Amino acid sequence: MENEGNEQLDMLPKKSLLVLYSYHHHNTEKVAKMIAPVLCAEIKWPEDVNPEELKEYDLIGFGSGIYGGIHHKTLLKLADKLPETTDKKVFIFSASAGGEKSITIKAHSALRKKLQSKGYMIVDEFQCRGFLGKIGLGISRGHPDAQDLKNAEEFAQNLIKAKKDANS
Repeated sequence: MENEGNEQLDMLPKKSLLVLYSYHHHNTEKVAKMIAPVLCAEIKWPEDVNPEELKEYDLIGFGSGIYGGIHHKTLLKLADKLPETTDKKVFIFSASAGGEKSITIKAHSALRKKLQSKGYMIVDEFQCRGFLGKIGLGISRGHPDAQDLKNAEEFAQNLIKAKKDANS
């Protein structure tokens, strides 16, 4: 039994980072705060990241709310500054008023293309609904809810499980 815990620790990325931009209702920050403990990840804002320091991490998550159909411009600008690589694993996450998978695929496409063009390997993507609007009005009120946050935590656990399966 004791070895199982050690094996689980061996499956964790050695060093993980979540690069997050979240404001208004802090929906994406709530998601990041569910993912971070599972991956033992630091959370930083894009403006606090030196692109060269990303070489120190073996798993990086990039996330923000979806604004005008894409991730926040500060996250996209950081992606433009990233060094090229061939073996860096990343994932994308977001919270947006629209929760449909087709919307997510389109909303993540700009960031996905930027990361892939630099050689980053996207291992998975996560999206959930997030409240947009003023109190009492707006879209997706009450989100992310408890189920959305549980899904975020399970997403992070699945990242570890995928690593374990790949190493088997």
